[in-house]
Amino acid sequence: MKTVWVLETPRLCLREMTQEDLPALGRILRDEEVMYAYNGAFTWEETQSWLDRQLARYREWGFGLWAVILRETGEMIGQCGLTMQPWKDREVLEVGYLFQKEYWHRGYATEAARACAQYAFRRLKAEEVCSIIRDTNLPSQRVALRNGMTKTDSWVKHYRGAEMPHLRYVRRRDEAAPGQEHERKGEKNGIDLRN
Repeated sequence: MKTVWVLETPRLCLREMTQEDLPALGRILRDEEVMYAYNGAFTWEETQSWLDRQLARYREWGFGLWAVILRETGEMIGQCGLTMQPWKDREVLEVGYLFQKEYWHRGYATEAARACAQYAFRRLKAEEVCSIIRDTNLPSQRVALRNGMTKTDSWVKHYRGAEMPHLRYVRRRDEAAPGQEHERKGEKNGIDLRN
């Protein structure tokens, strides 16, 4: 199967996931600590279903959550990308991210999320992007803030048999994220848009 590379940043490459990524994806989705905001770790069946949804999104929309590859090692350390998500009475374009816990607190989520927001604005011509985050997930809220987003509203989502308050952080096309005010020649803020 052909590898479909989507984005590159100084430390990361993002590409479409394939069935071969199931073990690496399992290291993320089957980890209780990583998945606390989802009310616990996934089973292998739920992990396969998650992967199947991404593959369907690539076919339907041309985007979804992508594998985040650490350039230094070639290892899949997380997933980050764009999905259409229900929010109250409409669908919104979300930047989502989940990483293996051994790669937390190194700036990878922020680096990947910023690249995905730029992809949404430049390639998809989106007017805004958001991140929908459980109210107890403070690290992900900090990533959204570093991605230039502002908390705009809240909503209780029903997921896996529980009511979970969520916050929506939004960034509009004309709002630059911190550190992205200037563009380097030949690249957009160190981000290579592959498509």
